[in-house]
Amino acid sequence: MDIIKVSAGSRTSAVAGAIAGVVREHNRAEVQAIGAGAVNQAVKAAAIARGYLQEDGLDVICIPEFTSVDIEGKERTAVRIIVEPR
Repeated sequence: MDIIKVSAGSRTSAVAGAIAGVVREHNRAEVQAIGAGAVNQAVKAAAIARGYLQEDGLDVICIPEFTSVDIEGKERTAVRIIVEPR
């Protein structure tokens, strides 16, 4: 399962669709964002995806955590949101 990476310019509806599709297929999705704008888009997308999945009878929760990622040799802090059924 791939990590869904979100940027500040990501379309929330597209990310929400990706989250919902991954949860349906793998029963879990991981969303990763670096920076305030990207985290904002990721949280909005998770909320929209929750609505999509409720239509399918799935009640999901979001578990946020910090993680370190290496970008071009520099360590950055990212927010990872795990989306999984309750």
